[in-house]
Amino acid sequence: MNFPSELKYTKDHEWLRIEGNEAYIGITDFAQRELGDIVYIDINTVGDEVSKDEVFGTVEAVKTVSDLFMPVTATVTETNAALNDNPELVNSDPYGQGWMVKVSVSDLSEVDGLLTADAYKALVGA
Repeated sequence: MNFPSELKYTKDHEWLRIEGNEAYIGITDFAQRELGDIVYIDINTVGDEVSKDEVFGTVEAVKTVSDLFMPVTATVTETNAALNDNPELVNSDPYGQGWMVKVSVSDLSEVDGLLTADAYKALVGA
């Protein structure tokens, strides 16, 4: 499994990549492996401020539907349009082309409370 060290992680298996006051968010390699083949992603929070730990969308796999939790309080500015036609990008490239939302982070200090790659590895037993 892949755990890029430049990312931050949540206990709910989302990752966050900070770029200035913006961030990209997706689900981890571990999460996509646990879910299996991703068939649909539903995110209807574009333009909304979503508080830390609130649901910003869902991901549907062949076997289950899982909520997506916001790692930090942020306004959703964009969804990854490529996932509309190719949700399997989450399985093949979860940290690259499989990102789910781009957000404007409200309080960058919240990022400090997220897990490092090593802490996330320990959480999932990798």
